[in-house]
Amino acid sequence: MLTTYEVRWFYSGDIPEDTEYWFRHSCVVSHSKLPEKREDVYLYTPNCDYLGIKIRQGGLEVKWRYPEDSSIKFGSAVEGNIEKWKKWRCLDSSEESFQFAQIDDNPVWVKIAKIRYCQLYTVVSKLPKAVSTDIDIDNGCSLELTSIEINGNKWWSIALESFGDNCSLKDNLQATADFVFNSYDAFPLQADNSYSYPSLLKFVV
Repeated sequence: MLTTYEVRWFYSGDIPEDTEYWFRHSCVVSHSKLPEKREDVYLYTPNCDYLGIKIRQGGLEVKWRYPEDSSIKFGSAVEGNIEKWKKWRCLDSSEESFQFAQIDDNPVWVKIAKIRYCQLYTVVSKLPKAVSTDIDIDNGCSLELTSIEINGNKWWSIALESFGDNCSLKDNLQATADFVFNSYDAFPLQADNSYSYPSLLKFVV
């Protein structure tokens, strides 16, 4: 079980050039690292945006959103909604469960193809520092820029997801957001477009 604080934004279309430039030149520390390409399959649960269920890389992942939220704002370019989630992941070593073939062609399961760039930050005394995504850290936050395709339609997303000690989770996200968005002057990120993947599904299914 894992508890996280997250803030995400979704927009239709391709990643704007100025946003991609900002991410590559102001955030990424290893320019040689290739993005992660994967396909997740989400269960569409109408009117239950507090519940996320998906099959990812051979496992079943369940997320439940806490009934609390807050917001972040940085100048006129960034405003978003912070959400607290609890996450469970189930694996089957026999590989008999959680197979795409079992749910293929079932319209309540939605395939989402992702090309995901990620930068990891360790946070110590509320001070974030960019580190390699290949190392394990106990307290920090990830910044993601993702190109998404759903039913032939393109979307893109920016997200921050913090992890670590429960008492530090929100501070980790806030400190990292302060750090990365201090240099952000690209495509405006608005609160109306700040929500989770379960909420995104209602716009695309």
